[in-house]
Amino acid sequence: MKVRAQIPTADNCNNFSIATGSETAVGTTLDNLKAAIGGETGASAKYAAFAKAAKEQGYDQIARLFEATSAAEQIHIGLEYALVSEVEPDFEKPTAPDCSDEATDLNLISGACGEIYETSDMYPAFIKKAQEEGNAKAVQVFTRAKLAESVHAERYLAAYNDLDAADDDAFYLCPICGYIHKGEDFEKCPICFCPKATFTAF
Repeated sequence: MKVRAQIPTADNCNNFSIATGSETAVGTTLDNLKAAIGGETGASAKYAAFAKAAKEQGYDQIARLFEATSAAEQIHIGLEYALVSEVEPDFEKPTAPDCSDEATDLNLISGACGEIYETSDMYPAFIKKAQEEGNAKAVQVFTRAKLAESVHAERYLAAYNDLDAADDDAFYLCPICGYIHKGEDFEKCPICFCPKATFTAF
């Protein structure tokens, strides 16, 4: 993802269309925040299971990618939970489900499919509703998650295509929005402009 002159938003980007035949159930923004927390909780647990499987199958770099993405989903959960807590202080996060795994190549495809759904369907639908309700905080949280998920999908597909040609590059996780960069060649997050020095390496 290229760094632009301005931080990307739902108003200055052209890739926020909702997928044709959207499968996302859209409620109020509060409902949508809770649904996103549930979805991200499941994704984080799934990627943690996939990381363990990748390590056991001898794919150390891919294990690190899954670990980084699991941590990224936790960032999204935290942002969404903070907004829900402003309205419902007693709201409890859902329990992470038990997750199974398969061969690492199939786990990468599963992960990519989930991230593509979130970036092309779920989050655009939630962003539209938050815009209709005038909830600027939710628009920003959903937007940053949506943009990060598209990069997660890209990382998974790249890892799938290079499954038998891995390198030693590290993955770097933005602590603000959950963007993941592969390799050392960057200065800041292209989504929220957070500086490289604050990123966590995997």
